Amino acid sequence: MIIAKEVSFFYPDGTKALDNVSLTIHTSESAGIVGANGAGKSTLLNHLNGYFLPHSGKISIAGMEVKKQNIETIRQQVGLVFQNPDDQLFTARLFDDVVFGPLNQGMKRECIDAEAEKLLRSLGLWELRDKPPSHLSQGQKRFAAFATVLIMKPPLLVMDEPTSDLDPRNRRKLINLVNTLQSTKITVSHDLDFIWDTCDRVFIMAEGKMTAHGATKEILSNRELLEANGLELPLRLQG
Repeated sequence: MIIAKEVSFFYPDGTKALDNVSLTIHTSESAGIVGANGAGKSTLLNHLNGYFLPHSGKISIAGMEVKKQNIETIRQQVGLVFQNPDDQLFTARLFDDVVFGPLNQGMKRECIDAEAEKLLRSLGLWELRDKPPSHLSQGQKRFAAFATVLIMKPPLLVMDEPTSDLDPRNRRKLINLVNTLQSTKITVSHDLDFIWDTCDRVFIMAEGKMTAHGATKEILSNRELLEANGLELPLRLQG
């Protein structure tokens, strides 16, 4: 699904945010990307939908290179759930947020409405469909943001810090949701227990470089490796 080869990227001030990053993620795989603040994780995510383009190297999604000529098609393949739901919810009514994407893709209104109702009911948000997103709790906003992406049925789902604003109950609900999705999934998170529960493999980044990767439980139980990259063991392993 994703192949990145020796990708480097510089910010306008000259900061090297990505330094020859390479990775491969297979179709239907669930992968986690972890690292300390400033490691380059979010910068890498922003390359997957063409928001950033590499200064050197290349990225391919489902066999198509991420470049200006392909941006529209690439973005139909990639569903990005932002770290802050308020950046993703912008209409005056929750239901309108959820149907916005399909309507702009030219889908039939009656089919979209039925799909949106099914999705909102499954997420426990149907009774809130007429509320302004700004009136929702943080947990409700998080699942509403997921709804706006999942209704598009993207082959690749990318999540940036998906548990950052969730209480334990909603966090468990999100774990269950993510584990039922059949799409290829990439999660960037400091919540290593969430990565443990939802990902098959883990990639570690530090200072813009990919420093290690492997099976989730093998990587996340390696205290020496994690600490060398500014991380700690998952909470479940610290007792």
